[in-house]
Amino acid sequence: MSKFESGIKQIPYPQSNVFAKLSDLNNIAAIREKLQDPAVKEKLKEQLPENQKDKLNDIESRLESLQCDRDSVSVDAPPVGNIALRIIERDPDKCIKFESTNSPIGFKMWIQLLPVTETSCKMRLTVDASLNMFIRAMVEKPLKEGVDKVADMLAMIPYGDN
Repeated sequence: MSKFESGIKQIPYPQSNVFAKLSDLNNIAAIREKLQDPAVKEKLKEQLPENQKDKLNDIESRLESLQCDRDSVSVDAPPVGNIALRIIERDPDKCIKFESTNSPIGFKMWIQLLPVTETSCKMRLTVDASLNMFIRAMVEKPLKEGVDKVADMLAMIPYGDN
């Protein structure tokens, strides 16, 4: 198994809000709907740091192919194709564990949350993939970048509206 970890992301919302939103994957579909509202897009652009504003269009295009229910999510991830995950464990307010159900490479993923203050928390995303040495050499850099992009997207979600 090969582990890929994101950097630690600061989230300006309470740990319980973040866990509540991420542990019910139906909430991700609601976020997609909100992002289609021009007023919401503009407000989000105003709140984003300058170095992340260009990521909003990338996030929006990826969310178009998103399908989800409470426990599973699937999304097109070029050039790999469709990837599907399901939640296999929830540790309230601390961790959400996923397992791939449709992916060219089997993997597990978890989102760890830790409180910073009563109104903020930090998050780290970890992926543990079944890779042989040859495959790892080819996909290590894109996988690490992908894990960081997903963590960036999760950190930008407005967790105040539960």
